[in-house]
Amino acid sequence: MNANQTRSTNFLCGMAAFLLCAPLLAQPLTVKVGVVLPFSGPGGDTVEREEQAMRLYMKLHGKELGGIRIELIKRDSKEPSGATTRELVRELIFRDNVDILLAGQFSPDAIAAAPVVTQAKKLLILVNAQASFITHLSPYIVRVSAASWQIAYPMGRYAIEKLGCKKTVVGFIDYAPGRDVLAAFKSGYEKAGGTLADAIPMGGPTAVPDFTPYLRRIRDQSPDCMYVFTPGGPFTLALARTYHELRMAETGVKFLGTGDATQDSILAQYGAQALGWMSGGQYTADLDTPENKKFLAAWQAEYGRDSIPDYFTVHGYDAMAAAFHVIKTLNGKIDADKAVAALKGWKHNSPRGPIWIDPATRDVVQNIYVQKVVKKNGRYGIEVLDTILAVKDPCKELAIGQCAAAAGKTK
Repeated sequence: MNANQTRSTNFLCGMAAFLLCAPLLAQPLTVKVGVVLPFSGPGGDTVEREEQAMRLYMKLHGKELGGIRIELIKRDSKEPSGATTRELVRELIFRDNVDILLAGQFSPDAIAAAPVVTQAKKLLILVNAQASFITHLSPYIVRVSAASWQIAYPMGRYAIEKLGCKKTVVGFIDYAPGRDVLAAFKSGYEKAGGTLADAIPMGGPTAVPDFTPYLRRIRDQSPDCMYVFTPGGPFTLALARTYHELRMAETGVKFLGTGDATQDSILAQYGAQALGWMSGGQYTADLDTPENKKFLAAWQAEYGRDSIPDYFTVHGYDAMAAAFHVIKTLNGKIDADKAVAALKGWKHNSPRGPIWIDPATRDVVQNIYVQKVVKKNGRYGIEVLDTILAVKDPCKELAIGQCAAAAGKTK
């Protein structure tokens, strides 16, 4: 074989090797994101909207990843006991090798997942779970949703300082989140110089109660204000119906609640029954900001003009935004310690307003909006009465109860 033939043969071999290897070289880097939520459990429609929000964020911002691909791996935790979530998180980590987890619709789910992600050193971004002490349970948990104290504590103070609620009765669904809300509101109310007139357990979370005896008990005490917590959905629909039937609005008692009471996606189902209700919450679809208007337009273009996002929706949207921030910062090579470091101090212009992650607690810092149910332009919606700016989690700020115990402090 002469020199020219040798060069030709080498060239052809090189080209063959290149063509064989080119598909492998062109393979995009893939980041696996595990999503563990109760898709078929209580509030499955809410979880569906959270997933839709995640996918919308991916669609709108995918080009920002520079060719890095996200593979969503969904698992259905079904019920909020925590046991199923723990096993699914373990499966996603050790079998599917996910890089990031988006999970924790309910607090028991997040609590059960905490030791697993700690052992495996995997980032877990909380989609919703709101028990304040959860972020103390693992250094790999970051919350972008809200903590129960973050909403109820400032509203306790606001009730006295701005609304003149000198006599207030609290009604709550009697389980861990409800008792957490009670403790938070009571603490804020007492900090402002008040003393609750009564605190009324209104049944448990497994079945919607008949609210009649509880609302009558509140009415009979003639308070200035009532502050109510229920899990939302069918609970608040039943509450609104009974509130209307008992003509509670005619008594002059101001209705206050958490954002669950004024959830945008179910306002139309209330009709006039909840007109005048006030709440403290982290988001409303009626928020008048450029970022929210842009988000609302994108949401309705994707899912229909009659689809109304709510605070759960924005939790899902911002959870994916946090995941994107980690992926971009680490160029798709996910290390849990570096991922948490990337999120500490992260600032994001969310549809709910500016949010950031407190480096000391790994909890979201955000505005809390004082909201009122109104009818405008022929539909039921929300009027924002006031804004409490940049609220941190008071439970950790004050080192109260479980927050103190979880942090190894005493109070």
